[in-house]
Amino acid sequence: MSEHLRTALDLAASGIPPLPLRVGKVPFGNCPACTRNACDGRPNMKTPGPCTCPRPCHGWAAATTDPNVINSPTWRQAWRDAAAVAYHPGGAGLTVVDLDNAEAIAWARASLPATRTVPTTRGEHWLYQGAMQSANAVRPGVDIKSTMAYARWLGPGAGTITTLPEAVHALAVKEPSPVRPATVTVPALTGGGVCPHRTPTYLERGIAMAEQRISEARNAVHAAVYRTFLAVLSTHGRCGCLTDTHIARLFTAAQAKGESPRHCTDAWTNARTTLGV
Repeated sequence: MSEHLRTALDLAASGIPPLPLRVGKVPFGNCPACTRNACDGRPNMKTPGPCTCPRPCHGWAAATTDPNVINSPTWRQAWRDAAAVAYHPGGAGLTVVDLDNAEAIAWARASLPATRTVPTTRGEHWLYQGAMQSANAVRPGVDIKSTMAYARWLGPGAGTITTLPEAVHALAVKEPSPVRPATVTVPALTGGGVCPHRTPTYLERGIAMAEQRISEARNAVHAAVYRTFLAVLSTHGRCGCLTDTHIARLFTAAQAKGESPRHCTDAWTNARTTLGV
């Protein structure tokens, strides 16, 4: 049994889901069956899915505490090829504050409650009990690794673990990005026709449904946003009913799913071009 496999089984037995890392401290790439999300399992390694692939090829989402999986023939080969062991902190109910340099450590000692610490190559990992949203570069030299992320296993660390404080939660809260809606110029109806939307309620309902469709997108968010914009414009784009306020609502829904203002503008422009509005 390889040293990495033995470490992984010990972690799993204590409720910490491990995964193997290859050289460069990165997860194993997707196997041929899962390349380009062919398995329709864990798109972009962001959400767990139904994929039954036996290989550890889905990033943090491959982490597991099941010893039968960890010790399976496919995973045993991965542990032999691995350069290091990682784990999914959020899956163990933990949050890692990754302090990448001496300045970051000094800030943490002055700003955060003391907790269990693990030395790293350049700094320290501070471990707290409790899971939260992961976030990179919350301040210079500081990352937060918890849900949908992995951290390298460097040993159990020293000190008593502390409950996740509000000060760490606050680090991941960012000011909302300013919404930059596209300016829509739509042609008048041929022959001076009237707007087909008999009441404002019809348009309001359409925008609300579009917001919901974007908010409920579980994968392929780019495509979902574009299709939603296309649907809104095909119904409401030629009569002059759409206002900047309506467009801002759609952009806000898209940005809440992780889309950037530029992606929103591009999707809106592409939808207009497709429809010729």
